[in-house]
Amino acid sequence: MRHTVEEVRLKNGVRGLLVNVPDATVMSFQFQFRAGSRFTKSPEIYETAHIMEHMAFGANARFASEHEFEAEFTKNGAYHNASTSDMSMNYVADCADFEWDRIFELQLLSISQPRFNEFEFKAEKGNVRNELTGYLNNNARLLWPKIQQEFGEKVLTYEERLKTIDNITLDDIREHHKRTHTTDNLRFVIAGKITPTRRNKILEGFENLQLERGERFEIITDPTKKPQAPIFIHRPDLKNISFGISLLLPRKLTTSEMDAMHALNHILTGTMHARILGQARKRGLTYGVYSGASRGPKDSSWDFEGQTNYSTAKELFELIVLELKKVLNEEITEKELEAMKSYSLGSFQMGGQTVASTAGFYASRYFWDGHVRDYKAQPKFIKQISREQIFKVAKEFIDANTWILGAVSGGEESQIQELNQEFSKLFEK
Repeated sequence: MRHTVEEVRLKNGVRGLLVNVPDATVMSFQFQFRAGSRFTKSPEIYETAHIMEHMAFGANARFASEHEFEAEFTKNGAYHNASTSDMSMNYVADCADFEWDRIFELQLLSISQPRFNEFEFKAEKGNVRNELTGYLNNNARLLWPKIQQEFGEKVLTYEERLKTIDNITLDDIREHHKRTHTTDNLRFVIAGKITPTRRNKILEGFENLQLERGERFEIITDPTKKPQAPIFIHRPDLKNISFGISLLLPRKLTTSEMDAMHALNHILTGTMHARILGQARKRGLTYGVYSGASRGPKDSSWDFEGQTNYSTAKELFELIVLELKKVLNEEITEKELEAMKSYSLGSFQMGGQTVASTAGFYASRYFWDGHVRDYKAQPKFIKQISREQIFKVAKEFIDANTWILGAVSGGEESQIQELNQEFSKLFEK
């Protein structure tokens, strides 16, 4: 969508992006605090942030209960939600253009003037307990926290998180909000029809926000451990294997290197004719396999995830290893790279069809490190990806030799050991 972007930095520490979409008929709001589970004051009350997020749209200075606030917020069809991760707490809302100011004021009210009470606290403890218990049925949710732990990250598994709920008091909720929800820790992205008058009203709202000053917390990092053995989680009721493979590189990839990894992952698993996914589907080895890259302040990861039957697991892993060895041998053609670029250019153009998706383009990076992405330059960045970049970064991941295989299976642990042995062939010199 046609738009312009302005970064604003206010005297009280609030920072954010105003994305003016002149033809918009909706307004999209995203607010972020570094206030996730890792920022709770103690691991014994790890779920404090999550429960507080559940209470975010509850009683506040104007409304006595969640139901009253919800009825007012959504009466014209507006949507809102909130989420908590290891590092962040995000609040989002979308509304019709005609009521943007009302929704903006209600968002600020819920963030800055909650009235945490015992009744809603008890209810949300129960709701969070139900949510986490449900996640125990999700194999990926079981597996990836264990993978994080094996690399040295001080996160908790879902079972461990459940055990912390009873330790949490209402005072813990209030303490977490007061410490983390400060003006200096707030970042925002607002997208829609932002006229000069609306811009002034938005900035005035943030300038008068009833939150104290504080600090913008640094992203928490932990010393990296090198895993020594695969992870095996046995679930006798399962009829197949859910697996995850994570390779760690002890440095932060550059933006151009991340682009190269996205290109490689597209070539490997991005379509039904991709090297790994396409062949695996053609041979009946898996319904789906995914690969992706991500980066943190001090390291980067290259991850694979999928499911396979016991009878096809070995052949699938042989295929993965074979195709990755081809990459290490620099066997990617210019034709494959050009096909990836064509796909990515089309996907990028289709990705900006809504106000919310346009806001999301900026928010994901801005909330992480404060960088404002150049929307118009993205096609140029895609076209600049080279085979040499891809080969260099892929080889560096393999040379680092810091990786782990994890699996949730109803089968034998010995099979996971065999798959681990197969994948380890990538690292043989």
